[in-house]
Amino acid sequence: MNRKQWILASVLFDFTALTAYAVWRHGYLGLFQLAVSSWGAALLFVDLTIALGLVLIWMMGDSRERGLSFLPYALLTLAFGSVGPLLYLIRREGRVPAPASLMQRAAT
Repeated sequence: MNRKQWILASVLFDFTALTAYAVWRHGYLGLFQLAVSSWGAALLFVDLTIALGLVLIWMMGDSRERGLSFLPYALLTLAFGSVGPLLYLIRREGRVPAPASLMQRAAT
């Protein structure tokens, strides 16, 4: 694993532990009840939904260009939020460098 993967894995570990604790304390559905319990919480929930939607769109295109599977990471994102993108980035960083088409596009 390279440095980026170690950092991502550390964030993933910590976030997964926090997620497990929150689910243990409030239950999976209880998290959604908390998310709409006030206008401030609802704002954060909607903002997170928009941000993760944008990440999913990026992940779909990037996974096609790199020949990586998208569906498992999309399902993880829908079920557990940032877990999906973090795992995708760890896998993506472990792959060979980007295809030549990506490198050419970045140069222009």
